[in-house]
Amino acid sequence: MTSIAAASLVVLAKRPVAGRVKTRLCPPLTSEEAAALAQAALADTLIAVLKAPVARRVAVLDGEPGPWLPRGIELIMQRGDGLAERIASAFSDVGGPALLIGSDTPQVSPTLLGAAARALLSTGVDAVLGPAVDGGWWIAGLRRPTPAAFCGVAMSTDTTGSEQLARFGALGLSVATLPMLRDVDRINDARAVAIEAPETMFAATFRALTHREGMEMEPEGRSLAQR
Repeated sequence: MTSIAAASLVVLAKRPVAGRVKTRLCPPLTSEEAAALAQAALADTLIAVLKAPVARRVAVLDGEPGPWLPRGIELIMQRGDGLAERIASAFSDVGGPALLIGSDTPQVSPTLLGAAARALLSTGVDAVLGPAVDGGWWIAGLRRPTPAAFCGVAMSTDTTGSEQLARFGALGLSVATLPMLRDVDRINDARAVAIEAPETMFAATFRALTHREGMEMEPEGRSLAQR
């Protein structure tokens, strides 16, 4: 088995600017509050990536970096039209083997990311995919860049995960499936993730915002992943 140190871990994200990120949280949040929550989620994700047992850690950004980008994480700018092309370009720019996540799962842990890297580097595995509760995926990995693996796959739908898995299969890639996580898209997702991972910056930010807005923080379900 290839050493886990051979893997790269990539975060594909937007600069958290009001009106450009987490717009499905509005309402009940304002665009500024949604951006603050997005920044907290991105910061948590980058910290988990920084602690994960991989050789290379890369942020592929749309927009300029801010103080939330810690040392030890390489910066590459996004390129391409549309999400699928930007994902494919990120894999091509970083090279393989690599895993790519977004900033919508602030509950992700270094342990889970390390397990994903080990799965990708296991004998006979060409790709990995972690399904999301909403029907999408939260992490994808490839042994080597394969642009056709993403281009043309419809993104941000409730069948994106199954379509992505089918595309991997159509290309003859042997796929290892990873645990399911909940993406933070809507306010109920944010509430559930904040309860699941109460020590994160995301949870602290959510508690502050919901307290200010007078919203109760009740469970709406938990991720199926084991932390």
